[in-house]
Amino acid sequence: MKTYDWIVVGGGFTGAALAYELVKKGFSVLLLEQDANFQNATRYSYGGLAFWSGTTSVTRQLCDEGIARYRILSQELNANIELRELDLLLTIPIDTDPKTAATSYAHFANPPKLLGVDAACDMEPLLNREAIAGALTVKHGHINPQKTVQAYIQAFLRAGGEIEISQVLKLQNNPAPPTALLPASGEGLGEGLSVETTTTIYHSANVVVCAGGFSRNLLKASGILIPLYFTHAEVIETPPIEMKLRTLVMPANLQRFQLEAESSKIDEVWNEPGNEPVAPILDAGAVQFIDGSLRLGQISRIITDPTAKVDSGESERWLRQSIGKILPELANLPGTWHHCLVAFSGNHLPLIGAIPGCQGIYVFSGFSNPLVIVPPLAQRFANWVSGQEDEIISQLYSSILGGGVA
Repeated sequence: MKTYDWIVVGGGFTGAALAYELVKKGFSVLLLEQDANFQNATRYSYGGLAFWSGTTSVTRQLCDEGIARYRILSQELNANIELRELDLLLTIPIDTDPKTAATSYAHFANPPKLLGVDAACDMEPLLNREAIAGALTVKHGHINPQKTVQAYIQAFLRAGGEIEISQVLKLQNNPAPPTALLPASGEGLGEGLSVETTTTIYHSANVVVCAGGFSRNLLKASGILIPLYFTHAEVIETPPIEMKLRTLVMPANLQRFQLEAESSKIDEVWNEPGNEPVAPILDAGAVQFIDGSLRLGQISRIITDPTAKVDSGESERWLRQSIGKILPELANLPGTWHHCLVAFSGNHLPLIGAIPGCQGIYVFSGFSNPLVIVPPLAQRFANWVSGQEDEIISQLYSSILGGGVA
């Protein structure tokens, strides 16, 4: 049976980008995806590219590299990813001091500008002026995430990559000494790894897990525990409509990041399915795609079972009620409730690198807000395993060990 240099587990945005970058470097690569229809977090993403949002030297550098990468990506992949620039409006609740809200963004690379109620409603006439004390605005990148993933996958296949639709059950690895750390420049890559799926067993020198919200449980089934978590995210998707939303609307106070921080404080809670360590939250936002369709959301719910069922009727009512307070004309549009898993780590940074004690097994996941930084990090990862030193990949590896990044 054929043995690959790399098997990439997960065909969402992270897996597709990384598989493409690896095959570009001359590796033989197999991409495994469990769903032929790609019903993953990428499918229901807003498609936003927060190039302005870097808050540390590393994240600012990655955001800069991200926008540079996106500007040439359509040409490189030979596909229209619908890259554009939107006005982002971060709405400030009526009971919040606008200046306090603005101060919370002062440390960002490009802090948003504070607008009064009249100026915010001039920018977005669909806003309910009675529900806001003002808004923050900044230019924000945007793509069609589905088209971008398909562009990556088609370019990957043209370059000689292979893809199979099959659910991965577990990984078999050759254990390394417990003190083994990330190779400095791709040395010591694994040998003889096997990936068991529902249909067959594949063999590879190296495996990288990019399975988003399913990554933790897949690794756990393989006897591997790392600080990687997931939310159950819920949105409403509408068909194309004639009504035009001029901006991308999100709340200035995104509760999702606090939810992630609180729910990941005690890792042991995640070892049993069905736990709900914190209450669900809803960040009311909306974006309209070029074809006129809308994504309205999102609820973020912590249930430690990735297959847990959610009451779609109750969730949809909550979503529509919350959207209606900010954007009343969107509340009752025809649309369909959707649910997916979104991966995150305990410190807002992705987990990237070799898994200690598991030679040849890597992780590239935990991107709770991935689109802006995945392309440059995928490129850096592929360069690193080809023999190049990379300080950023090495720093992000410390997240797996519980460290931080400057």
